[in-house]
This record gives sequence, C-alpha cells and structure tokens, in this order.
Amino acid sequence: MAASPDALSRFIADAGTVTVLSGAGVSTASGIPDYRDRDGNWKHTRPAQYRDFISQAPVRRRYWARSFAGWRRIGGARPNAAHRSLATLEEGGYVDTIVTQNVDGLHGCAGSRRVIDLHGRLDRVVCLDCGAGGARDRWQQRLAAANPGWDGAVAEWRPDGDVEFAAADIEAFRVPGCEACGGLVKPDVVFFGESVPPGRVADATAAVGRAGGLLVVGSSLMVYSGLRFVRQAAALGKPVAILNQGVTRADDEARIKVDADCGSTLAAMIAALPRDRATGRPTA
Repeated sequence: MAASPDALSRFIADAGTVTVLSGAGVSTASGIPDYRDRDGNWKHTRPAQYRDFISQAPVRRRYWARSFAGWRRIGGARPNAAHRSLATLEEGGYVDTIVTQNVDGLHGCAGSRRVIDLHGRLDRVVCLDCGAGGARDRWQQRLAAANPGWDGAVAEWRPDGDVEFAAADIEAFRVPGCEACGGLVKPDVVFFGESVPPGRVADATAAVGRAGGLLVVGSSLMVYSGLRFVRQAAALGKPVAILNQGVTRADDEARIKVDADCGSTLAAMIAALPRDRATGRPTA
C-alpha cells in the first residue's frame, strides 16, 4: 500500500530494529547513476556478463578501459543524506545491519559499522587464477602504466564506474595480468550472471532473521539477490517497508511503500523518531 513518510517513522519505531536492504537509489545523490527508470526498465545497455568477462579478452579490454576512465567518479564519490541518515539510525539502535547491493563503499564512509557488501566492493580487485587481492588504486596505477598517454572522452557516466565514450581507441587499451601470477584480474564485485558468495547470503539471511522488520531503500528489487530477503521476511511474518522512487518487484508484499527521494525522506523520518534527552539523537 502507498503511504506517507510519517508511516516510515511509525514502522521503524514499532519494529524496534530493522535490517536495511539498500540499492542504487541510495547513491544517486552522490553522483553515481542507477540502473533502472521508474518503471523498472534498464536505462542503459546491460553491464558485462560474468561468463563473457572470463572467456573473452575483448570484453575484458572493453570493461577495463571504461572502468579505468570511470573510477575517478566512484573513487571521488562522497556519502549523501541517505547514507548519513542510515548511519544515524544505526547509532540510535534502530538498524541492525545494512545489506547493500551497492559496490561503492559509501555506507561505511558515512559511519555505518554493520554493513554487508552483498555484491562486493569496487575499491578492491582479485585475481581469478591465484585469488590474490589488492587495492583498486594500485590497479589503477598499473592500468595507467600499461597505457601511457591513453585517453577517452567520456560522453556518459553509467552505474558502478562504467562510462560511455564519445571517442576512445579501446582496441589499443592494454590490461596487465596479476602481479603475483599473471592471471586474470577482476574487480572484487559480483558481476551479472555470477553468484553471490554463500557466506554473504548467510550473513544477510541471519540479519533479516534477527531484526523486527525489513526496510528496503533505493532498490527496485528487480534482481533476485535482493528480492530473496523480502521473501524471507514475508515468510517469517516480519513487516516490510519500501522507500524507492518508482515501482519494485515487491510492492504487493510490502506493508508500507513510499515513492519519494531517499535522502530527504529518511531525514524527515529521523526527525519524527523518539530522541534521547541527553544527546538529542534518535533512540530505540
């Protein structure tokens, strides 16, 4: 059912604690585009598929050329009001855990401590052959060293550090191998067509089970990796609230649905919550 932002305050207060499932809509105010429009349709061409990335060198070259150019936007992004509000809710005892589908690391930057990065983090890379991991900044340096003078004019910024070039010689872009073994290097994120690591799913499932309710923020729930937690909460009899601009796959399963901006709505919701008289902070 549709509801006002005030209903979210009552939902949070009644639940006691919630697990938050966050999606791309949380980070758009930080300058990171989302994937889908209000009707749940793709805004851009679909991202690289895992099978194609690992099996086709041209796909890897195209991916890394675009990601090399796009990293400056992801790496330079800062938390917005939505991230900060969720950190405040955690500090006040209302949020058990944030399960995020985002790969930008902004929840942690905003001060949230209990975050499950369901789809991994773009600030890390991993070798698919030997398993060695490393920092994305170091990998960016290696890409730059392998492509001196290479440049691509960006026509459009896309989700998760992807770009569309106005002009670039992608065929000339060179992708180095792993420093340890020479193997294939991949961002430490879950690609489309790739499975979420079972340990992360188990941790998120436990968080949904502990909390009094599930709050979905900024996700259309069009992929099963997030939708499964709404279905888990419903199966456990836990209430679900959704804050998202546009339709989601779980609108019919939510007790409350608010179609509004994430940042301003969360800030207004916090203002209506009970506060500790000593600190003035929201408190459960």
